[in-house]
Amino acid sequence: MLTKNAITVLERRYLTKDDQGNLIETPEGMFHRVAEAIAAAEAAYGATETQVKETEAEFFRMMYDLEFLPNSPTLMNAGRELGQLAACFVLPIQDSMESIFETIKQTALIHKSGGGTGFSFSRLRPASDVVQSTNGISSGPISFMEVFNSATEAIKQGGTRRGANMGCLRVDHPDILSFISAKKDGERLTNFNISVLLTEEFMKAVEAGEDYDLMNPRTGEQVKKLNARKVFDLIVNMAWRNGEPGIIFIDRINRDNPTPALGEIESTNPCGEQPLLPYEACNLGSINLSKMIMQTPDGTAVDFMKLSKTVHMAVRFLDDVIDISRYPLDQIAEMVHGNRKIGLGVMGFADMLIELGIPYDSEQAISIAEEVMKFIETEARQTSIELAKERGEFPHFKGSIYDVPDSPKMRNATVTTIAPTGTLSIIAGCSSGVEPLFAVCYVRNVLDGTELVEANPLFERIANDREFYSEMLMKDIARNGTIKGMDDVPQDVQRIFVTAHDIAPVWHIKMQAAFQKHVDNAVSKTVNFANSATTDEVTEVYKLAYRLGCKGVTVYRDGSRDEQVLSVGSNKKKEGAEQASEVGALAPRPRPVRTKGVTEKVRTGCGSLYVTINEDGEGLCEVFARMGKSGGCASSQLDAVSRVISTALRAGVKPESIIKQLRGNVCPSPGWDAGGRVLSCPDAIGIALEHYVQFKQTGQASDTVSKWSSTLDNMVGACPDCGGAVEHESGCLVCRFCGYSKCG
Repeated sequence: MLTKNAITVLERRYLTKDDQGNLIETPEGMFHRVAEAIAAAEAAYGATETQVKETEAEFFRMMYDLEFLPNSPTLMNAGRELGQLAACFVLPIQDSMESIFETIKQTALIHKSGGGTGFSFSRLRPASDVVQSTNGISSGPISFMEVFNSATEAIKQGGTRRGANMGCLRVDHPDILSFISAKKDGERLTNFNISVLLTEEFMKAVEAGEDYDLMNPRTGEQVKKLNARKVFDLIVNMAWRNGEPGIIFIDRINRDNPTPALGEIESTNPCGEQPLLPYEACNLGSINLSKMIMQTPDGTAVDFMKLSKTVHMAVRFLDDVIDISRYPLDQIAEMVHGNRKIGLGVMGFADMLIELGIPYDSEQAISIAEEVMKFIETEARQTSIELAKERGEFPHFKGSIYDVPDSPKMRNATVTTIAPTGTLSIIAGCSSGVEPLFAVCYVRNVLDGTELVEANPLFERIANDREFYSEMLMKDIARNGTIKGMDDVPQDVQRIFVTAHDIAPVWHIKMQAAFQKHVDNAVSKTVNFANSATTDEVTEVYKLAYRLGCKGVTVYRDGSRDEQVLSVGSNKKKEGAEQASEVGALAPRPRPVRTKGVTEKVRTGCGSLYVTINEDGEGLCEVFARMGKSGGCASSQLDAVSRVISTALRAGVKPESIIKQLRGNVCPSPGWDAGGRVLSCPDAIGIALEHYVQFKQTGQASDTVSKWSSTLDNMVGACPDCGGAVEHESGCLVCRFCGYSKCG
């Protein structure tokens, strides 16, 4: 059964609309459309019309029952004119102007068709290197990344998905220091996730504290040495600062490259879980583990029989997708059909653990992760072997890692991947990928100011069954973001409903490594840190990930991106005298000629807000708010808010009442100031008023932001589409209310 949020996401982003934007498809109709389109591939391999219909019915059932869902482009485009069903692509970039701009053109075509793109800029000569054809000097890879970024900004990705890129650079490239710091201020490369490709040689040099060589890709010559530990520390510091760059252990990825004869892997898709050769694409799909549970006389257990059946049908589905999909470039079609890579993963793992009564941060959970993923891997490979007997092995099988005597042939070069499943998990009504719960309850603010609490359905069920449910408790949980330490919630329930921020970072890595042991490609996973985390803690996680066999790491320290500055237009000088309207018999007193007061600077997500608070002989009388050099809507809205507050103050409304209305308002770009979350410009004005009132009452003014019913303390911010809470997932933002997502 689809949840309200799932229906919202489907209606806004997936279901077919007519030319006027009216819905002409139901969710059930979407699943029928997709099942019919994908099952049609069966006919090419000798299936009768009846057999095709039987397969179509089974494809429909497992999607309709939310046991398995393919990646978003398949749900959006299968059976429709666009027909592009792959989620991610990697394009090559050679060291020439022709190659660079040819790739930009190809990127535009892919984004237009609804795909994301990954690139390695490692082959480009460094900045200030010689350009012999013009006797000039090179601008370097980062300048060209800016060109790709601008091109992405200009493209509306298929009308339903936003353009997303992964930019990679080898750690031994001469421009590596500039690359590591490229997103330091939050203003550059906003459509990119970036990752440093770490080599085995580099990691050994880090451990030994030794220098390593930087190599000019144009000449292949060593140009400089850097201390590996200092470079590693810079990566850690930048990741601690704002979550980027991520790291990818590139030699480890190429160790598992299934087709080494075709070349080396140099990049991944935007979220990092899918390493791909140039011009490769991959179609992904995920099994909902929360549906793979059964009740036995001994209690709840994993239903491995049902899981086996689902894996076999899902692998067949994804193999069929390869044949049905239309690809934006001939080179991509050739590589995809040559390797036939698929990426079957999971979602709902945290829900499965809760059903089993197992805490996420426990050795028992690690054992379940390995057991379940090993089973999926074994069953998926067996299905690929069966499909190879039925349909033939993938064309590039010769020279692959499977091409050894007495070994069975494979239909697909890879079969498993753990993707983030941001919007898919919303549709399925389950937890995302292999992540823990992000929150037990959410508060959603609607337009009339009402707060709606949305609780995890498993928690709500247990709370009702054990009779500790109350609406007040749900609101308290939503505001706290966790049930840890809440007296009204039983200890055993607290233990299994741990959230991403309750869990020590090392457990995130342990879980990622557990899944990676049985995944062909890679695992998308975010390691969450508290805002107070140190760089030493990030270092510990990176080194643990390397030791445990992970292929890459993405970290996010709570609140670390909230200081990004949005550039807006020029300031407009306020004109005219303040005007106020009377409401009934309550009229504001006239403004005196002279007032006195203070100005406080509050950092918001849109820049520094300067709040001036004045008083006359009768008390507070006016507020002015200005945002740097803002103009247009920003200036006019702040002016309007200031006027209304000033009118209310002179009409005798208590400052405390005004503060209550201002604090807690959320905008899409919250900020961080003096150790606290500043949720919006109105919230910032409320903070300044709060400080002023405190000073008048006590003679002392606070310099810190107090916590004020912040439902988003563990969130990245608010969704610009619906105002709901957004989560940080594998370098991207995802709204669980409407499906909005943005990478970079």
